[in-house]
Amino acid sequence: MKRSEINTLMSDAKDLLARHGMRLPPFGYWTPSDWRRMGPECDEIRRCGLGWDVTDFGLGEFGRVGLVIFTVRNGHKSLKAYAGKTYCEKILIVRENQRTPMHYHASKQEDIICRCGGDLVCQVYNRGGDGKLDGGDVEVSLDGLRRTVKAGTELVIKPGESITLTPFMYHEFWAREGTGTSILGEVSTVNDDATDNFFLNALGRFPKIEEDEAPAHLLCTEYQ
Repeated sequence: MKRSEINTLMSDAKDLLARHGMRLPPFGYWTPSDWRRMGPECDEIRRCGLGWDVTDFGLGEFGRVGLVIFTVRNGHKSLKAYAGKTYCEKILIVRENQRTPMHYHASKQEDIICRCGGDLVCQVYNRGGDGKLDGGDVEVSLDGLRRTVKAGTELVIKPGESITLTPFMYHEFWAREGTGTSILGEVSTVNDDATDNFFLNALGRFPKIEEDEAPAHLLCTEYQ
């Protein structure tokens, strides 16, 4: 991805959230020069991967396959200083028909909450013994209501509704065509993007960046 594209996506995300009355924590607005003035008091932000995360999953087609994420809070599975923070919260911005590719987590359990904007579509499968998609029925919880659905069911999550995604449940999601961009909340156990994303097809979790202009904000992978 070009840095200019990432900058534009961050700016658009801030504008979208503002229109819905949503504000990011202060570090969401810090510039690289702000970060250069910050010391060890900000280590939790750095070490736990808080902040901006923009990805095209290495495919170079952000409009078709991509996601804008802001991690508001997170613990860390191996650093004792943050062991008491066993939870994570994210904001996800998903465009119409823009896919987050089929994947599962081995450790993380998450609730995906459609906060506002467009409807979310979430397709679910169980993970089979071979690591691929299983054809058996899937048991899901929708706002605490337990349901059993066929493998590959596309569940529509409207604003205010949510779905619980348990470990080893394959899922792919996008905003439903004609309903607009979806603003999602993710509440989960500790998030570890380095080791706990298992894609059905081999993909890169973070993009390669072409530096065609200066960054407006650092991504969560760029802290020093």
